[in-house]
Amino acid sequence: MTLTNTKIIAVANQKGGVGKTTTVINLATAMAACNKKVLIIDSDPQGNASTGLGFDKAILKNNFYYVIRGDISINSSIIKTQIPNLFIIPTSMDLAVVEQEFVNLKKRELRLKSEIEKISTSFDYILIDCPPSLGLLTLNALVASKNLLVPLQVEFYALEGLTQLMDTVNHVKTNYNNLLQLQGIVLTMYDKRNKISELVASDVKTFFKEKVYKTVIPRNVKISEAPSHGMPILMYDITCSGSQAYASLAAEIINQENKLNDKNS
Repeated sequence: MTLTNTKIIAVANQKGGVGKTTTVINLATAMAACNKKVLIIDSDPQGNASTGLGFDKAILKNNFYYVIRGDISINSSIIKTQIPNLFIIPTSMDLAVVEQEFVNLKKRELRLKSEIEKISTSFDYILIDCPPSLGLLTLNALVASKNLLVPLQVEFYALEGLTQLMDTVNHVKTNYNNLLQLQGIVLTMYDKRNKISELVASDVKTFFKEKVYKTVIPRNVKISEAPSHGMPILMYDITCSGSQAYASLAAEIINQENKLNDKNS
């Protein structure tokens, strides 16, 4: 199958613990269930996307670290997951030293872009799970992508961190990738019993308007349990509120894409 309209999405937030990797895994699973061919690139040295899908990153030799170094072909690192239509390029802790290894390398911010170009027609969606920082790996993801998806925990300092991220996006657009745009912000860990969730959500929607997805990811214990079983939430408990939310988010993003394609056709 050869695909021509691949959507490359960097999923990033420099703050940890906001549901970034959880969003990557479960959004990708829901998209795959919609008959989309999806690839996850695990570019976070913590490797939570890899372990969250049941892979032992300690024994996977053909991983993202060796891809971005140019030691192996990107095709040789792609692994089929237990979920139909869903693939992953796993990572390892070795990735943590890339920033130091590449310090004197020319065009180091283009390494991921050049690799993705070799496979981009093979998938409907490529989701890049970025580390919780604005360093070289996240820069590579933003340069390689046309879209940025930001999971945002509804907490007091949420907007402050988001402003810093958007400054980085503007820097990337000016210097490396003028096609990059904010696709959307997904509010995570929402607790309707907590007034701060409602207040923060209102502030984010006021500031970013239609860029905030209607779907909100609730705080849900099943979402927290699923990674320890090496499963996305949609496999672990398809009936829970977390599963329903990620299915809804996938539908919203796919519909967003379809409307854009119709508009441009």
